[in-house]
Amino acid sequence: MSVDRRSRRSSNCVGCTERLPGAPRGVGLGTLVRVRHFYDCEFGVTAPEVTLVSIGVVAEDGRTFYAVLDDWDPLAVHPWVRENVLPQLPPASTWRSRASVREELLEFLGDDPVLWAWFGAYDHVALCQLWGQMPSLPRVLPRITLDVRQLWESLGRPPLPKQESGLHDALEDARHVKVRFEAMAERAYRLGLTV
Repeated sequence: MSVDRRSRRSSNCVGCTERLPGAPRGVGLGTLVRVRHFYDCEFGVTAPEVTLVSIGVVAEDGRTFYAVLDDWDPLAVHPWVRENVLPQLPPASTWRSRASVREELLEFLGDDPVLWAWFGAYDHVALCQLWGQMPSLPRVLPRITLDVRQLWESLGRPPLPKQESGLHDALEDARHVKVRFEAMAERAYRLGLTV
């Protein structure tokens, strides 16, 4: 199936039928569900512009995306980033251009993604800046990232699973965003809420 990137066609979401997290068998089956994508970005600095270093995305259907950009200066990052993020990056020979990351990420996200992050404000800005100015953002990309941290607050700050390893690795952090979301989706379902 070809994907028309100029429109937002949720009705043509292929393979988006699945049981909602925490729902009993049969709930959510046979209905079209937009695919949730949980993501995390690592950035070098946050002002005056967010400098994107890497992005990791985990889709509900199990697919993953990870990329390190090649257009940032490792010597210009915040000292905390130098100590905690840079040692975890793959070799520089695997880093990719902004243009290829844009193209591959857009293909990965598909036709009508739902974006979720933990404290996602800077992540959303970094994601959007891959395309430059806001008018250049592809129409299929949401203009909002839903925030798992806000969901946690709304549900009364329930206990959440701890991330045991991979802190500050964008893909591992994205995986943990998904784990947190799933834990809270089960709680929300028990409360009669849909997330």
